[in-house]
Amino acid sequence: MRTGLEGKTALITGASRGIGKAIAFALAAEGANVVLSSRKQEGLDAVAKEIEAAHPGVGVLAKAAHVGDADAAAACVEAAVDTFGAVDVLVNNAGTSPHFGPMVDITPAAAEKTVQVNQFAVVLWTQLAWKRSMRERGGSIINIASIGGMITEHGIGYYNTTKAAVIHLTRQFAMELAPRVRVNCIAPGLVKTALARALWENNEEQIGKHMPLGRLGEPEDIAGAAVFLAGETASWMTGQTLVVDGGATIRPSIA
Repeated sequence: MRTGLEGKTALITGASRGIGKAIAFALAAEGANVVLSSRKQEGLDAVAKEIEAAHPGVGVLAKAAHVGDADAAAACVEAAVDTFGAVDVLVNNAGTSPHFGPMVDITPAAAEKTVQVNQFAVVLWTQLAWKRSMRERGGSIINIASIGGMITEHGIGYYNTTKAAVIHLTRQFAMELAPRVRVNCIAPGLVKTALARALWENNEEQIGKHMPLGRLGEPEDIAGAAVFLAGETASWMTGQTLVVDGGATIRPSIA
């Protein structure tokens, strides 16, 4: 696969673990400089050391920022440009799900936090990357949504609602930022991450048996899709949502 990512710079939010960490490793393996961002500097520093050891010669910058904090986000993007000269790839990956249960029971505080991290942060970081680098140089933006944004589910309905918004934001930004910037989305199924632990930890084998491909997802499954969308092979793709779910959305109805 022709990626053309060598020497490019990718900024990944939520990069200290799970899908974000796997995407950072995969992009570094293609020769891209990686800028790692999440809330805690300590976790980012640990990931940065792992990437530097695995891929010597690739530039790595760890910069803590709360994804919904406009000033912190701007400082992170500025640091990326100051260090590497550009942001060529932006991966809006950070997410949260502070409420589990019916949407009629969600508190205003939990709803506000979910929107801030899952939905508004996509707008904020896209604005910053566009204005600071991509407006002049072009680039690729990848938003991480969820198949939950396409279906209904018990317990995580409000999380899924914000992910549905991410899918539409992808289409809207793709239209607005074309032709300089491509904007695409990945909708993962159930992946074995800390954020989703409550959904799979005690029932992994049983859930996997009901998946057409026989297992739950690993962060690396999503990372491969991100490399594809970031690189030259996907140069004629924008505004699209790539479902990576082990076949979950094609399972036949029980009825």
